[in-house]
Amino acid sequence: MGTVQVKRVYEPVEATDGKRILVDRLWPRGMKKESAHLDEWLKDIAPSTELRKWFHHDAAEWQGFTTRYTLELKQNSAVNTLLDIIDKNKTVTLLYGAHDTEHNHALVLLQFINEAIK
Repeated sequence: MGTVQVKRVYEPVEATDGKRILVDRLWPRGMKKESAHLDEWLKDIAPSTELRKWFHHDAAEWQGFTTRYTLELKQNSAVNTLLDIIDKNKTVTLLYGAHDTEHNHALVLLQFINEAIK
């Protein structure tokens, strides 16, 4: 299994990124497609629209969001797609657009994936 990391899509591309996968349902605001240097866009692995709107990046709702998103991931077939990509690549970087680097779905996804590949 490869190494998985998270990074804001707005940060500079680095050789250590490996395979770059956008894990947001919506395209990042102000980002040009060619500037993102994506290898893949897994929209379906992102939180549901309902959950995203409920959370609205409110840190006070972080625990509830984490629980709800983890439940969504357990039923999401896109997880298998991501696990296949991780299995075939040395390094995978999950890219997200949120401003908050401590309370975003990519961190929950990373934790979920790390548990799945143990």
